[in-house]
Amino acid sequence: MNKIIRTALAVLAALTMTACQQNKFHVEGEVANAKDSVLYFENVGLAGTEVLDSVKLDASGRFSFSHEATDAPEFYRLRIKSQIINLAIDSTETVTVKTQCPAMATQYEVEGSENCQKIKELALKQIALQTQAIALERNSQLSAEQVRDSLLRLVQDYKEDVKLNYIFKEPQKSYAYFALFQTLGRWLIFDPKANRDDIKVFAAVATCWDTYYPGALRGENLHNIAIEGMKNVRIVDNANQQTVEESKIVESGIIDIELTDNKGTRRKLSSLKGQVVLLDFHVFGMEDSPKRILMLRELYNKYHAQGLEIYQVSFDSDEHFWKQQTAALPWISVRDADGLDSQRLLYYNVPVLPEFFLIDRQNNLVKRSSQMKDVEAEIKALL
Repeated sequence: MNKIIRTALAVLAALTMTACQQNKFHVEGEVANAKDSVLYFENVGLAGTEVLDSVKLDASGRFSFSHEATDAPEFYRLRIKSQIINLAIDSTETVTVKTQCPAMATQYEVEGSENCQKIKELALKQIALQTQAIALERNSQLSAEQVRDSLLRLVQDYKEDVKLNYIFKEPQKSYAYFALFQTLGRWLIFDPKANRDDIKVFAAVATCWDTYYPGALRGENLHNIAIEGMKNVRIVDNANQQTVEESKIVESGIIDIELTDNKGTRRKLSSLKGQVVLLDFHVFGMEDSPKRILMLRELYNKYHAQGLEIYQVSFDSDEHFWKQQTAALPWISVRDADGLDSQRLLYYNVPVLPEFFLIDRQNNLVKRSSQMKDVEAEIKALL
């Protein structure tokens, strides 16, 4: 009996150890020319940087770290003194890093993670930007105004490249999040406090993280940053216009939309605060449009009196056709004249139409269609 018990306990211990290993990620590799250096493995969290582990490297430079995986992507770094390699982990993956001193931060190879490879690309781009900026500032042949204008153009070109090829390309990825917080000197390249366009970039990534990682602290933090930025911009606008008091500014947890409806009236999505809103992105020229409109009619007729509103954005190219199709619809129908090239599709991360979202009474975007098994039940819960 004792032998049987011992065997069972050994099996249980083995299973437990396997389960623990399966819930961990691994970062391993080697750092050449770093004998006796201390390599730190650190978590770059919202509250600050925390040392998770460290090792004094021998002549081989080999290292191996492991840590508990998280439900949403998280950020880490390898560091020797001021030399840093940034990493992002989004599963129980194994990431391999090979580098050498003293150029650890720039001359490294990473395998096992597309996110980490993209972060390397972004880091090298950032270093190149910094080098160009320093060269401009040290150019004695340029006036202060020429240096300023050249720097502005340099940064703007950088932002357009990063937005197009990294952030808007896959906003749900951790490398898109990483790109938002790159700096030039002490300043964020993307300004989420005062730049209207940059705030929209933050909001776009926040919306996408809500979909892929609901409840993640980093997603919530992005929303808070975007909302604060929206408030700052409104304060400046109101101060310039001298028409609205700061106390009357309304914060919103959505990316606002203001378009003209089929009756010629400007309609703002944020003005529907206090109601549950089904935000529908639609193309009336699509084959399944009549079936979808019928579904929306049933929901509207059933729940409008209880506080449901539909804000439907059409991306049809033919304005006359759109007006004909929406003439008898009881909800708010607006049209985006930019059609399928609209930036709003990027901001809300809508790769395929049609798509819809639910917004609660406090103007917070709650869920998109892919997160809902029963849209009627979700509406009733918000009402």
